[in-house]
Amino acid sequence: MDINTKVLMKNAFRVTKTRGKTAIRIRVPGGHLDVKYFDLMKEIAETYGNGTVHITTRQGFEIPDLDMDKIPEINKLLQPIIEGYDINQAEENEGYPAAGTRNVTACIGNRVCPFANYDTTALAARIEKAIYPSDYHVKVAVTGCPNDCIKSRMHDFGIIGMTEPQYDSYKCISCNACVTNCKKRATKALTMENFKVLRDHERCIGCGECVGKCPTRAWTRSKEKYYKLTIMGRTGKKNPRIGEDFIKWIDEESIIKIILNTYNYIEKFIDKDAPNGKEHIGYIVDRTGYNIFKEYALKDVQLPKLAEVKDHIYWK
Repeated sequence: MDINTKVLMKNAFRVTKTRGKTAIRIRVPGGHLDVKYFDLMKEIAETYGNGTVHITTRQGFEIPDLDMDKIPEINKLLQPIIEGYDINQAEENEGYPAAGTRNVTACIGNRVCPFANYDTTALAARIEKAIYPSDYHVKVAVTGCPNDCIKSRMHDFGIIGMTEPQYDSYKCISCNACVTNCKKRATKALTMENFKVLRDHERCIGCGECVGKCPTRAWTRSKEKYYKLTIMGRTGKKNPRIGEDFIKWIDEESIIKIILNTYNYIEKFIDKDAPNGKEHIGYIVDRTGYNIFKEYALKDVQLPKLAEVKDHIYWK
């Protein structure tokens, strides 16, 4: 059997330990899957595999022990999932058109969680639509609040939901619930003065917990959606590190534009001799310097007035 493994891997299949066997990685943007697709995965696993499915760390599914010569048949079965999640795909192409950019992950968001500021699954799907397909190795994660349940700082781009809490002093009964909670669970951004609450914008991390703790709705979330964008977190063999804050109080449009600009940056500066043509962005930033990355990333980006961009970042 003559198999081009580079084409196979680009099509989201994996080269495994067993000769002639492969595994398919299924994208689930935002980690939210309609249960009707379970039947398709079950059919693939039982008909072509060994009857098992592995849940990946990136909220996708991997079906192992598939015969490589069955890939065309498996791709046809995968089409309803790809089409159902509106994943970008070239016309008349079957299966996934690329495997470089990883599945965009997300916490469960405000569809379920009372702490989440936004619908993280919807944003993950929107980012997926904008940046996929691509052969470049990029990891993006979205979390609804600074609790960061998705561990966004371990990714190339970490997106953390923020809100600028709005205070109506006439509804406030000076119960101190928000102040006490902020002191114990957040950053001590709230203080009580003359029976009214003051918020220190510099200390505030936009977690929105004051909104949830207020019994009279004196605190509400801002109409504008804001986020914190962290960059260049990574695991791996060489110099693993936590991502650092890049921009606070940024909007969705700017985030997507910055990620797309980063693909242009990768195209310009990637190590052409990198194994399999892949190099983590963080290593490229280390090589070119933060200011060059920032120049490319912020090209034609219109940031909100509140946005705060780091002048310098020094990774530890």
